[in-house]
Amino acid sequence: MSPPDSKSGPPPKSTAKGQALYAKARALIPGGTQLLSKRPEMFLPGGWPAYYNKAKGAEITDLDGNTYIDMSIGGVGATVLGYADPDVDGAVKAAIDAGSMTTLNCPEEVRLAELLVALHPWSRMVRFSRSGGEAMSIAVRIARAHTGRQVIAFCGYHGWHDWYLSANLADDSTLDGHLLAGLAPKGVPRGLQGLMQPFHYNDLAGLKRIAQEHGANLAAIVMEPVRNPPAPGFLEGVRQVADECGAVLVFDEITAGFRVNTGGIHLTLGVDPDMAVFAKAMGNGYPISAVLGREAVMAAAQETFISSTAWTERTGPAAALATITKYRARNVSAHLVRVGERVMAGWRRAAATADLPIEVSGIAPLAHFAFQVPDAVAARTLFTQLMLDRGYLAKDAFYAMYAHTDAQVDGFIAACEDAFVRIAVAVRANRVRDALRGDVAHSGFQRLT
Repeated sequence: MSPPDSKSGPPPKSTAKGQALYAKARALIPGGTQLLSKRPEMFLPGGWPAYYNKAKGAEITDLDGNTYIDMSIGGVGATVLGYADPDVDGAVKAAIDAGSMTTLNCPEEVRLAELLVALHPWSRMVRFSRSGGEAMSIAVRIARAHTGRQVIAFCGYHGWHDWYLSANLADDSTLDGHLLAGLAPKGVPRGLQGLMQPFHYNDLAGLKRIAQEHGANLAAIVMEPVRNPPAPGFLEGVRQVADECGAVLVFDEITAGFRVNTGGIHLTLGVDPDMAVFAKAMGNGYPISAVLGREAVMAAAQETFISSTAWTERTGPAAALATITKYRARNVSAHLVRVGERVMAGWRRAAATADLPIEVSGIAPLAHFAFQVPDAVAARTLFTQLMLDRGYLAKDAFYAMYAHTDAQVDGFIAACEDAFVRIAVAVRANRVRDALRGDVAHSGFQRLT
């Protein structure tokens, strides 16, 4: 029997309504969406559903009435329990019924602060905001206020604000030398140039060089504690560098937090920061973020102006309290790790069966793979196309949710096996792009790790 043709399989699902609305959005909204990671071009240009009508558990129904099992990035990592979780939604509805905004403050923010400090005994104080990017800006402002210094050593992605994008200011007006592909620093004041100093994850020597050159003016070391496993002694070495030069160690837990335990992944890794930043999974999709830290560091927030009306609304803290309570009671992290490990193993088996080289990486609840073939981006696009036809939202990443069932994982792995065989056939025939019904997906930005 001849191998399956890469174009055969289930008929394409119509996503015409979503595509039409996205065309309208591009004329009204710069960039088309509010988040780069949600642009349809990042997945399947001309074919991605783009918009949803409703979502529940791990299923999403688009504007055309198609229902998919979401085996991709789960609300960009925000919906750790699943879509429309009844316990979290119930807490939010109760908060709305009781009044979500008044002249007075909501008591939930105090209870949430107490809970976060209890989960992270090294910390003593907490400030809240409503998104990850602004929380990172708050953390950096506090670190600079505490130290009286300006330079930030960093690795990884930490948001869209000027302090971070200033890393991409080149030495000339052509904006060459971007540290992160795709993040243009247009509009960022050139006076910020040189304040951001990059190092790679697991490159302790690189961080030490920054400390040697900028130690007297190094305000903070900002990093995700993990994307792939840290090398032995790396995080401990980072902690030592921070201590020796008096810099504030900031762990960006926006993505990794509440994945492998109830709280920050640094608790499992055994290295405490001076500040940690949470968002995404902490509120299961509702807007809430937190900066927690040691009292001596956090007290500097009183010496600089950090304030917003939107940070005082009630639904965010109510959602976070309900999410964390359920997360801990149901041992959600164990489920996320188990499901993620199953998916990673399924990718590897499917690739081996198809004789299709891939590299699997990440931690189990935040799993990734990459095709090790010529024109890998086209292969990834074809994978998304094939999986969409089979009823799955899928790309080269899988963010586990508590709502994912074993049956859904079984079906997803079986669909991957079929898709990988078809991609392998197209790769060997040098026909990957011919199998696409539209353009190749955009590559987007890459983390500096």
